[in-house]
Amino acid sequence: MTAESATPAARATVYGYPRQGANRELKKAVEGYWKGKTTTDALRQTAADLRRAHWRQLTDAGIHEVPTGDFSYYDHVLDTSVMVGAVPARHRATVAADPLDGYFAMARGTRDVAPLEMTKWFDTNYHYLVPELGPDTIFRADPAKQLAELKEAVALGHAARPVLVGPVTYLLLAKLAPGADTSFAPLTLLDRLLPVYAEILADLRAAGAEWVQLDEPALVQDRTPAELNAAARAYRDLGARTDRPKLLVASYFDRLGEALPVLAKAPIEGLALDFTGPAAANLDDLATVGGLPGKRLVAGVVNGRNVWINDLSASLSILGTLLGLAGRVDVAASCSLLHVPLDATAEREVDPQIARWLAFARQKTTEIVTLTRGLTDGTDAIAAQLAANRADLASRARSALTRDPAVRARGEAVTHADTRRAQPYAQRALAQRTHLRLPALPTTTIGSFPQTTELRTARADLRAGRIDTAGYEQRIEAEIREVITFQEKTGIDVLVHGEPERNDMVQYFAEQLTGYLTTRHGWVQSYGTRYVRPPILAGDISRPEPMTVRWTRYAQSLTDRPVKGMLTGPVTMLAWSFVRDDQPLADTARQVALALRDEVADLEAAGTSVIQVDEPALRETLPLRATDHPAYLAWATEAFRLTTSGARPHTQIHTHMCYADFGDILAAIEDLDADVISLEAARSHMQVADELARAGYPREVGPGVYDIHSPRVPGTGEVAALLRKGLEAIPAERLWANPDCGLKTRGWPEVRAALENLVAAAREVRAKLPGTES
Repeated sequence: MTAESATPAARATVYGYPRQGANRELKKAVEGYWKGKTTTDALRQTAADLRRAHWRQLTDAGIHEVPTGDFSYYDHVLDTSVMVGAVPARHRATVAADPLDGYFAMARGTRDVAPLEMTKWFDTNYHYLVPELGPDTIFRADPAKQLAELKEAVALGHAARPVLVGPVTYLLLAKLAPGADTSFAPLTLLDRLLPVYAEILADLRAAGAEWVQLDEPALVQDRTPAELNAAARAYRDLGARTDRPKLLVASYFDRLGEALPVLAKAPIEGLALDFTGPAAANLDDLATVGGLPGKRLVAGVVNGRNVWINDLSASLSILGTLLGLAGRVDVAASCSLLHVPLDATAEREVDPQIARWLAFARQKTTEIVTLTRGLTDGTDAIAAQLAANRADLASRARSALTRDPAVRARGEAVTHADTRRAQPYAQRALAQRTHLRLPALPTTTIGSFPQTTELRTARADLRAGRIDTAGYEQRIEAEIREVITFQEKTGIDVLVHGEPERNDMVQYFAEQLTGYLTTRHGWVQSYGTRYVRPPILAGDISRPEPMTVRWTRYAQSLTDRPVKGMLTGPVTMLAWSFVRDDQPLADTARQVALALRDEVADLEAAGTSVIQVDEPALRETLPLRATDHPAYLAWATEAFRLTTSGARPHTQIHTHMCYADFGDILAAIEDLDADVISLEAARSHMQVADELARAGYPREVGPGVYDIHSPRVPGTGEVAALLRKGLEAIPAERLWANPDCGLKTRGWPEVRAALENLVAAAREVRAKLPGTES
């Protein structure tokens, strides 16, 4: 490997890279393995080929130091659990029999064993598998994956830096193992975990690692003195080891705050900091603590979470300031490039003017290399790049594509009355019960149904011109008829049309709203093999015509039972898009809310009495620092109410959230003023129902009783037990029975069985309610 003394004055590096490949080769290989169509050796070869290609792309672009260990078959936090031997007792036999099958069993579950819980990675749309730890947890080092990938990179001639989840963040992300004392805190396991990390670090050094990166993003959140002391102890102990590589502790997504002086004083050789968005405060904070004399600073000045080109001159100014604060300054993206698509040049259908403004992972590596050269050799060395960058930024700033005076005027005219329902919830609830006449414990689903092979084929045939629009719409109608027929036969109370016309819950709307841009190849990992193509918010938002009315009206024509209108809420439309960075998020959210408000009015006019406005991203978009919560929640809840407040009292407004910790936003959930909320609860064993009850939440709730992110089918008894647990917290007149989330990614056989069991369980529990006839 290249010696430290021979490196450039500044190095270009990244913390991680998109895993999937240009054509989602990893997704196809892993899903083929699950189906028995891909062998273990073939899957491993695909993974090795992808790693090799990624490292080569980075090196060819001019990146001096490539990451290893960031690649994953499913999730890097799950990889960490395997690395430290934290395998739940229920999965140990499967892991012992076949480590790869056991790994996927922890992620997805099996017919008989539940998977690990899944939740959002900080305030991103990436999901990680939550470690389960208890007082009896025994850690054991298993660095085979990390060592193998490091050796691969070194053998190919790359200067490589292994990237691991840091021990403090790992413990802070964990939850209690089933049956553990609720007073137990996983962070108390730190002294038990540190020797395992020390052993792994020593092994990595022996395998050729000069540097190892330990990611500690949990330290950018508000932390107690005890947690900060734990971080200090962790890096004092690891830093004191003589058989270790050099340590680079990385943080991202926000400013490091109170943890900065802790890490600045620690006996580590380097610190990686984010200098984008709210994390720009790291610059002043770093000066306040006296900088990092004698240490390596990796400066994240290229936004790794959004797709807009970097302002190279502004980043160079930051880097120049940092030169006086650290012994050495290297250049990087603000976080792993896992969170952006791979290559903007693949988007040949994008307006050429807008294409000038976009930078995906490959383009961001070029920006990093350009900034590194400018930092090392001076601005004259990159004069042409700086001139082109200034021209592109000016093009975006003055483009008519980004501003619509009518949209802005409508947003400015919104009043407080526009954000409140005409009647309070108690009066609405009475009107809705009279109008809808639903039984106790009404059953419903969250919205989407399986996307069949026939449907996907029809969609591909339409794109290829093999069928016309009329032929495609006939297929959509056939899918809706099948979904409605099944729901009626099964006995579901409030139906959905199944969303066969929607490729994605955000992209579908983005394609019909002005101001949005959609991509063909802009895939980003959400969890496991689930990839999404986040649309890009490029300009002001408006709705030219109704977006959902036709198919909702058609579905309602097939049944006498209520069919929900299905919309994606304004916060989620922002959170699962790449948002514009040239105006406040609150302004953009208001524009989206007004467009959706028009859709609610049109659905009501078409006879829809139940409308669901999904906001699964409300919690995940919550700022990482508590001081920033009130401002965010104020505009986020206002945007939801602006969407729904024009609805009539007898129209029942639902919302849906999934896979997040809701305890700290319960007041905001109530402030949404939705009539019914459905939330994930199956993997967390109805924890959210208890939280809502303790908070005195007064509205109707559908805590999920069917975990749709696992292929296993819950039995009637299992669902009934969850409903009974829900009834301990929420009275029967306010409790619904529904899955955790939409059913798009599941297959029809498991969906049929699971929903039949769900309805049977609801009927069983309903029959035993006081005052209910058997």
